[in-house]
Amino acid sequence: MLNSKTRWMIAESDQQKIEELEKELKIPSLVAKLLLNRGLKEIEEARDFLFDKGDSFHDPFLFNDMEKAVGRIQDAIKNQERILVYGDYDADGVSSTSVMMTVLRDIGALVEFYIPNRFSEGYGPNEDAFRWAKDEGFDLIITVDTGISAVHEALVAKELEIDLIITDHHEPGPVLPEAHSIIHPKIEGSEYPFEDLAGVGVAFKLAHALYGELPDHLLDLAAIGTIADLVPLRGENRILAKRGIAKLRVTERKGIKALCKVANSHQHEMTEESIGFTIAPRINAVGRLGDADPAVDLMLTEDQEEANALAQEIDSLNKERQAIVNTMTKEAIEMVENDFPLDDNSVLVIGKEGWNSGVVGIVASRLVDKFYRPTIVLSFDSEKGMAKGSARSIVGFDLFKSLSKCRDILPHFGGHPMAAGMTLELDRVDELRKRLNEIAENELSEEDFIPVTVMDAAVKMEEITIESIEKLGLLAPFGMENPKPKWVIENVSIEHYKKIGSNQNHLKVVLGDEDNKLDGVGFGLGELADHITPFSDASIIGELSINEWNNRKKPQIFLHDIKIDQWQLFDVRGIRQVEKWEKHVPGENKKMFCFHSSTLEKLNMRDREDIILVEGEDSLIDVSTDGASIVFLDMPASKELVKAIVGKGEPHRIYAHFFQDEDHFFSTMPTRDHFKWYYAFLTKRGSFDLNKHGDDLAKYKGWSKETIDFMSQVFFELKFVTIDNGFISLNPVKTKKDLSESPAYQKKQQQYELENELLYSSYNELKAWFDERIKESVTFEEEVEAWT
Repeated sequence: MLNSKTRWMIAESDQQKIEELEKELKIPSLVAKLLLNRGLKEIEEARDFLFDKGDSFHDPFLFNDMEKAVGRIQDAIKNQERILVYGDYDADGVSSTSVMMTVLRDIGALVEFYIPNRFSEGYGPNEDAFRWAKDEGFDLIITVDTGISAVHEALVAKELEIDLIITDHHEPGPVLPEAHSIIHPKIEGSEYPFEDLAGVGVAFKLAHALYGELPDHLLDLAAIGTIADLVPLRGENRILAKRGIAKLRVTERKGIKALCKVANSHQHEMTEESIGFTIAPRINAVGRLGDADPAVDLMLTEDQEEANALAQEIDSLNKERQAIVNTMTKEAIEMVENDFPLDDNSVLVIGKEGWNSGVVGIVASRLVDKFYRPTIVLSFDSEKGMAKGSARSIVGFDLFKSLSKCRDILPHFGGHPMAAGMTLELDRVDELRKRLNEIAENELSEEDFIPVTVMDAAVKMEEITIESIEKLGLLAPFGMENPKPKWVIENVSIEHYKKIGSNQNHLKVVLGDEDNKLDGVGFGLGELADHITPFSDASIIGELSINEWNNRKKPQIFLHDIKIDQWQLFDVRGIRQVEKWEKHVPGENKKMFCFHSSTLEKLNMRDREDIILVEGEDSLIDVSTDGASIVFLDMPASKELVKAIVGKGEPHRIYAHFFQDEDHFFSTMPTRDHFKWYYAFLTKRGSFDLNKHGDDLAKYKGWSKETIDFMSQVFFELKFVTIDNGFISLNPVKTKKDLSESPAYQKKQQQYELENELLYSSYNELKAWFDERIKESVTFEEEVEAWT
């Protein structure tokens, strides 16, 4: 048995509806299952989603204040007023700033941009920046991806006689800023039909209105911010992302081309994953470590040398960011393991002086991945007496709701159920930890601390084809509310498996049978090879893809997890060094059985207190093996003892080692002809000195000395001979006796048969042998339950 690493949640689909979608849209069952899972149940709705029917942008003038904002900007251009674009330091903010700078320059504005420093100014507009803008002669400020909470700053702008246009997408508060105009899809009374735009999406709509036509040349920038900000990829966001990715593949924007080059990313193969894991992290890295201006400069530059230099600088900053994150993560993990044990902390709240506040959110995410606990990571500033940090949560724990109960000690915080940011006084950190843990203890169960993996559907091997996987691309780009599909294949045979990679930390498997085979690779899952047995039927989850090699295409699956529900036999016979395989035996409910005390000496395990020495069935009275990992260290004395052990409950695993010093099978079980010849030999000699000549006799016959001694013992027990100090002499035979009447012969025969069944059988034979005995014990237990 192999337990999954996470709790699996498999979406169920209506088979009749699947068949209807397959037939009407002429799509494979995999695609039909995904559509239903995405809530696209109606034929026309699904057709529009797959084939871009009705794929058009909404009129930008449906935004409240759009006409007013456009008029003010046009007046500023006409009057040669200076305009300041005020942005944010993340990828969405950088993209938004770049979009707004481009359109304003194109239509003749005198424009510059300003992005606050994360460390010295923090998020959003601030009074000092607005006063600086007044001193520099700016008459109009346009915010992008920020500003909807800037109530005080709007009043400052009004006081300074600077007009303020706010474009934002973040949640509006109960009081809106007194700005000249607000372009926002979520404000009360808005008639705009799609409210989930990213900041760059809102900036793109203003650009659309200013140009008077769709700014196709800005789609590449719009895609970067939309995908990076993790907004739902449906509606207008899906159009922006899909068309933007296509634009990125052919864009001549020098900064993006240079960034792709330093990141070793093929521009013509750009996908949402390229943006999410290659482009966006590098852009974000700039604002995480300092001023974000170089990222905007990169997006806007038309000079190739400048683009190359900025790309190199940004790539270096990203490597520095990675190093900082890795160091902080290592320190944070050590802190948790040493100072905040999981048994006592349902919520992890940790911090340290000098930790970079720009990356605490990334570190919090990594800790959630490792420990699966709601986590807050804080950067301490002892001079100011403040802590600043980010939080990430798990399914079932509403972070924003929980932090709201601690408002009295959190002067600044914001976020949503799964993530948040905050500042608080240093001497309040312990109190925050205590309060959150009290909340978690009341709201979370043990099961809540097991990670959840949500799968789109169960899929059969015959459904997995090159064509069906290619058709899944119709649902791309994948992202929030349209995640990359994860599939479960249930009860599939693992035909072959092995560790791969220079560190042997990856897993390669071949699934299926002769009719349907599927290659699988599990990155970072190499350790599972030590917990899989031949011919196991497993359930696996992962992402389907196509592997192309030497112009040949094959379906494959990237494994995320594996589960085996039936008991497993691990054949470790012949591996003399116990430590080589014992380290892979699960420590929980581990039962190690030894049948001969001499074995412990020979295996250097005499000091082990966790080994059960079985000297008879009485030794097993208080032992339960239900759900256990059973280890048979050496050969049992009888089948009955093995049956007694596995009869104590169905095990999850059996490790068969069966060490023995004497090799009874290969020392030969003498036949009746052996005994007949030996008896005739003794008759002819009358007596024989076993001590002096036993080895010579064995060598002459090609037997072992143990065989001679054994036959002598049998004759002695049957009273055919007497043995005195090694001299064996025949007795007159009064009655005829069979060899099987000798206790030594019986024991040898039983040992011979047991070794043949346990020690020298094939894997399949041994598995079947244990299966039979486990089945017998389970059947017996069921009968007892029925009687009682």
